[in-house]
Amino acid sequence: MNRIERQSGQSADQDALSADAEAELAKVPEQVIALSEAPPLAPPAPLSPGEVRTILMSLLLSMFLAALDQTIVATALPTIGRQFQDVSSLSWVITAYLLASTAVAPVFGTLSDIYGRRAMIIVSLSLFIAGSVLCAVAPNLPVLIVARGLQGLGGGGIMPVVQTVISDVVSPRERGQYQAWFSGVWTAAGISGPVLGGLFAEHLHWSMIFWINVPLAVGALALLLPKMSKLPVYHRRREVDWVGGVLLMASAVVFMLVLTWGGNRFPWLSPTILSMVGASLALTLAFVWHARRAHEPFLPLSLMRGTVAPYAITAGGCALGAITGLTVHLPLYYEVVYHLSASEAGLALIPLAAISTVGAAIAGRNMVHAKHYKRLSIVGTSVAAICGAGLALTTLPLWGLLVLMSVFALGLGTTFPVSVVSLQNSVARAQIGTITGAMNFFRSLLASFTVAAFAAILLMVLGTDISLAGEHRGSIGAIPTADMITAFRYVFGAAAALLGIATLCLIAMEERPLAGPASRPVEVVE
Repeated sequence: MNRIERQSGQSADQDALSADAEAELAKVPEQVIALSEAPPLAPPAPLSPGEVRTILMSLLLSMFLAALDQTIVATALPTIGRQFQDVSSLSWVITAYLLASTAVAPVFGTLSDIYGRRAMIIVSLSLFIAGSVLCAVAPNLPVLIVARGLQGLGGGGIMPVVQTVISDVVSPRERGQYQAWFSGVWTAAGISGPVLGGLFAEHLHWSMIFWINVPLAVGALALLLPKMSKLPVYHRRREVDWVGGVLLMASAVVFMLVLTWGGNRFPWLSPTILSMVGASLALTLAFVWHARRAHEPFLPLSLMRGTVAPYAITAGGCALGAITGLTVHLPLYYEVVYHLSASEAGLALIPLAAISTVGAAIAGRNMVHAKHYKRLSIVGTSVAAICGAGLALTTLPLWGLLVLMSVFALGLGTTFPVSVVSLQNSVARAQIGTITGAMNFFRSLLASFTVAAFAAILLMVLGTDISLAGEHRGSIGAIPTADMITAFRYVFGAAAALLGIATLCLIAMEERPLAGPASRPVEVVE
């Protein structure tokens, strides 16, 4: 007998309920939570070091493919144009991929929080494979452009889903060191992409650029899927706000087209560009209006507020914009000022790209042990801003420029792991995919905006039509060296300003404690 039975002298289930109690019980809903939304009854078995290693390698391979296809096509464009006898639309082979991949990043991030990481990684890699096959067999340029858009849909989904899966595998404190690995993948893809594209186009066939993706993507899926069932389940089934998703994607596509066409195909103040800016602004306002009224919006605006998210996204976006803008435009500077060949100018970019990975690795390792993990990044971005100002104020010999650029890149790289991990650490588990997709989305927009802004600076100072697609070879000989130095003083100054903004954002960002062990050897998780 229980305590109630001993006190009342009768069974508890024989007690009559009062009228008030019956009325209260009648108000309780029969179904409190949907079974599909309920958390797992027990945590999954922990992953072994070998399984973590397998998952990590497959994720790195997936991200490498998506990053590689942003750059590998560039050097093969002349060959493709000659085969299809059409050079007027060649830039769309790259633009279609960038537009699609940028627009769908928040979509896949949110869908991974609704339908799960496994489903979204399968969808994104499948779209990427299908797009690669269609690119390889394209009979003409329009089909190739459409196929590149399909490939971009998959590539844009890979990025946020991969970063979200890593958040499910390792704790926030340990996650920084893996983010540094992803930075290394971006660097490797950026350096090797143009080289591989040129080799395939010259010695094999340009279609190999796309065929190579198929076995690598299939291999990544084969490695990843058997281990995905052991990952913790944090997604929550809910209704998808497709209206909000479409409005967000449409505003991004129009904005990216403005950045692509402005100053190139159309003057910045032309009616076409101004009307597109207005359309993008209207779509953005419509998205905000809808998100405030939707029951479960596609991208909750509350996630973008607070003491972490806006600062982390802005800091990462400024750092990515600075390194992307300089990577795009520095070859022109090297060729005019230091009289390097195109290949030598490409090699001179390696310190900027590679050393930033070292900075990311240092900051990521620091996050495993340090309580105040953002201090190193604050120092790093401050040093990078000072180096950018030094580049703007002085004219150095080539070796001096490369040394100062290396220090600049080292400090800049410390921003990435801190901004990403802090952002993911600031939201609930069921929203990590959404915030990661939003981060990739806004960082891509900021990077594209910076590239366009740096180009506008050069055009205003030089008064010369400079192509961003590597087609400036015919006119660079006419640009005076002194004018190019003057123009890049403003570019370096703009890069320094971006790193200054990143520093201020890191200072203002709340430094929340990271979940996970305070100190744990890397070998344990590998």
